[in-house]
Amino acid sequence: MRADARRARRLQEGVAAVEFAIVAALLFSVLIGIMEFARVLFYWNTAAEATRLGARLAVVCDKDDPHIRQRMTEMLTILPAAKINIDYEPAGCTIDSCRTVTVSISEGVPVTTVIPFVPVMLTLPGFSTSLPKESMSSASGTNPVCT
Repeated sequence: MRADARRARRLQEGVAAVEFAIVAALLFSVLIGIMEFARVLFYWNTAAEATRLGARLAVVCDKDDPHIRQRMTEMLTILPAAKINIDYEPAGCTIDSCRTVTVSISEGVPVTTVIPFVPVMLTLPGFSTSLPKESMSSASGTNPVCT
């Protein structure tokens, strides 16, 4: 009887290590997935803040100032400048006749995740912010925000 017990115990050696490896792989995959989801939400929030910054710059800086896109892409590094739209209302207005400025990020900015065993690529939705016209002129050089 004792020989059978020793033999059974010998057959069970290493089982705990295998079970730990399986459980640990699942646990770390879920943990990394949670962290990656938090990173996607961070990008989502930063995209919303970048449109707010762009709209604020668009109403106080020169019309179609390239500095607006530059500051937005500095804030959200995964954002290509081609996805940024700056619209002045009414269409074709001048500095004196514009009423509102709308800055938007087009839908489809990709965010890749690094979740083990589950490669996921998400895209950010479109974001938009509109503000009423203010000075829209930094020609005098007195506005440090636009330099």
